[in-house]
Amino acid sequence: MIPVNEPLVGESENKYVMECLRTGWISSEGHFIHDFEERWAAYCGMSHGVAVSNGTVALEIAIACLDLKPGDEVIMPTFTIISCAQAVTMCGLKPVLVDSDPHTWCMDVSQVEEKITVRTRALMPVHIYGHPVDMDPLQELARKHNLVIIEDAAEAHGAEYKGRKSGGLGDLGCFSFYANKIITTGEGGMVLTRDAGQAERLRALRNLCFRKERRFYHTELGHNYRLTNLQAAIGLAQLERIDESVTKKRWMGAAYTERLKNIAGLQLPIEEPWARNVYWMYGVVLDDVFGMDAVEFARRLGEQGVMTRPFFLGMHEQPVFQDMGLFLDEHYPVAEHIARQGLYLPSGMTLTEAQLEQVCEAVGRVLSGKGESH
Repeated sequence: MIPVNEPLVGESENKYVMECLRTGWISSEGHFIHDFEERWAAYCGMSHGVAVSNGTVALEIAIACLDLKPGDEVIMPTFTIISCAQAVTMCGLKPVLVDSDPHTWCMDVSQVEEKITVRTRALMPVHIYGHPVDMDPLQELARKHNLVIIEDAAEAHGAEYKGRKSGGLGDLGCFSFYANKIITTGEGGMVLTRDAGQAERLRALRNLCFRKERRFYHTELGHNYRLTNLQAAIGLAQLERIDESVTKKRWMGAAYTERLKNIAGLQLPIEEPWARNVYWMYGVVLDDVFGMDAVEFARRLGEQGVMTRPFFLGMHEQPVFQDMGLFLDEHYPVAEHIARQGLYLPSGMTLTEAQLEQVCEAVGRVLSGKGESH
């Protein structure tokens, strides 16, 4: 069975982790944390990095540091992971949704302005599966309406928009370093900012809001969202070879596209002229002509020895949010279509060309009817 997305670890990770163990700096203090924060921020074109325990809490403290009022609104795509809307609701705010662009699967920026109200305070673009959102129109809207841009770049390590790195395009950039990401710390995340005062606030929020002048004296509640030195050591080692990793991902995307491009009715990832797609996941969307949805497609590929993963289900279709009275009677046709007809193929860093060939052959057999089970 060809797995979907497995990480690549090497000698540098082993060396840095062993240093942590030898010196005893294994918890949330140690130079690897500072080094990882500083170098990742610099790589993305930002001034400050604040490492946290995962990408979900990166979004949460990014929102929390803005000190917004209950009921304030944050505009985001419906087609994303639940972490985005969850972070907004956890802070007492209201998520407001837009549909997906049918080509990039990212948020349809042409729908954003009509969703802006007097309560709108922030925009949350999410770079989906390695392709960046079209950011210039969002930045123009942010300037026009005095809005903050909280950029979710969890899936787009090294991706670029007009030559600038994802995570460095908004006011705050949020990352995940989960095991399936291009850079992984097992679990982990980071918030990037240009503002030194904001960085201090973020550090307080991740560390129980201890006060510098009096450690166990608290004037507000924070969280224990710290990253460990051990995890940061792994992240730093991964960062040192990010160019190699991005090159491998882009090779993978090009190789899949070359082999699958002639299958009529199979939508493949694109790369807009202004973008550099890192193909974190190689997604495909089936046309209705095949007479099957993504669940059935995945089942048949599984019979061929190929593991897959489904696309996101839109936030407006999540029972937990409907039970909260959110998104009732809202419909987003593009997101609904790709959620039902889309999945992603094996995209891990250890995928070989021979395995990629096997995946493409399996896709061809299934979609031609030759791989159909009886």
